[in-house]
Amino acid sequence: MDVSVIIVNWNTRELLLNCLSSVFATAAGLEVEIFVVDNGSQDGSSDAARKQFPGVTIIQNDRNLGFARANNQALARGAGRYFLLLNSDAVLTEGALPGLVAFMDRTPQAGITACRYLDIDGGRQNSFDNFPTLATELFNKTILKILFPSRYPSKRRDYREPIEVESVIGACMMVRAAAVGSVGLLDEDYFFFLEETDWCFRMRRAGWKVYHLPAISVFHLQGKSKEKSPVKAWIEYYRSLYLFFKKNRGSFSYYVLRAGKVLKLMANLLLVALGIGCTLGINKGLMRRFRIYRGLLEWHLRGCPGDEGLAGGRLDR
Repeated sequence: MDVSVIIVNWNTRELLLNCLSSVFATAAGLEVEIFVVDNGSQDGSSDAARKQFPGVTIIQNDRNLGFARANNQALARGAGRYFLLLNSDAVLTEGALPGLVAFMDRTPQAGITACRYLDIDGGRQNSFDNFPTLATELFNKTILKILFPSRYPSKRRDYREPIEVESVIGACMMVRAAAVGSVGLLDEDYFFFLEETDWCFRMRRAGWKVYHLPAISVFHLQGKSKEKSPVKAWIEYYRSLYLFFKKNRGSFSYYVLRAGKVLKLMANLLLVALGIGCTLGINKGLMRRFRIYRGLLEWHLRGCPGDEGLAGGRLDR
C-alpha cells in the first residue's frame, strides 16, 4: 500500500465530497486507501461519502474528538508506506499526490512533507512556519521575517526548490509511516491547533527532516467556519500555544510567555480602543479585534479556565 489518506470531517458535507473527488482524480498509478473520520456530524456527511465513494472506510464518532485523536484512529489502522493527513476543506491539484510520494521516495530522511497552499483565487497562504519561541510570540512575526529572512522563511519569498523547514501547516501533509513508528502518533493533549507543530518538533528532535514543496499546490479554504466564533477559536489557540511551551520550552519560557501575552493583550486592547474612539466606532474590523482582545484578556484574568474555547468540539478544522 502506497498511501493511507486520512480526512477528518465535522459537518462539511460538500467540502468533504469535493475533497474526496480530488483524491480519486489525482491518485492514478498509486495504491491508495482512504479513511474518513467523522466527528459526530449532523449534516449527512458520512452517508453521502458512503454513497458516492463506497470504497472509502468511514470511522464514525458520536462527538467531536478533536483533530489529533480523530487522526490517530485512522493512523492506527492505515497500512500505507505514507500517511496523507488532508483537511476536508482542501482540494488536491493534478499531480499533487504522486508528486508528494515521489519526493518522499527519493528523500528517505524526510519524515513530514507538505505542499504550497493557495486560496481559491490563487493567493498564497502560509504553508510552513517556525516553531513558537518567545521571540515569535512576543514580537511582531512579520518584522522578524523581513529583518531575518534566512531564519524566518516566509510565503513572501518565491521558492523554486524544496526547502527544509521547521514546521508545516497540516492541511495536507504527508508523513512517513516509519517516522510515525519511531516518534509516535499525534499528541492528543492538543484538541485544536498546533498538533502538527508539536509532531514536527518531535520528528526533527528524533532526526527526521520536514520539507515544504513549493512546486506542488493544494487549494485550501482555511477553516472559514472558525470565523463564526473567533474568541473561542483564539482561546483554543492560546491554550495549545501554552501547552506547546509547557511540553517543549520549559517552565521559565512558559511563565514568561503567559505574562508577556497578558501585557501584549492589554497594550493591543488599549490601542484598538483608541482607534475605535478616533473612528467613532464605525470601523467593523477594529470592533472585531476589540472583542477578540477583550475576550482573550478576560480569559487570562480568569486563570485560563479549561472549559472555555473549542474543546467542546463545535467547529471544524
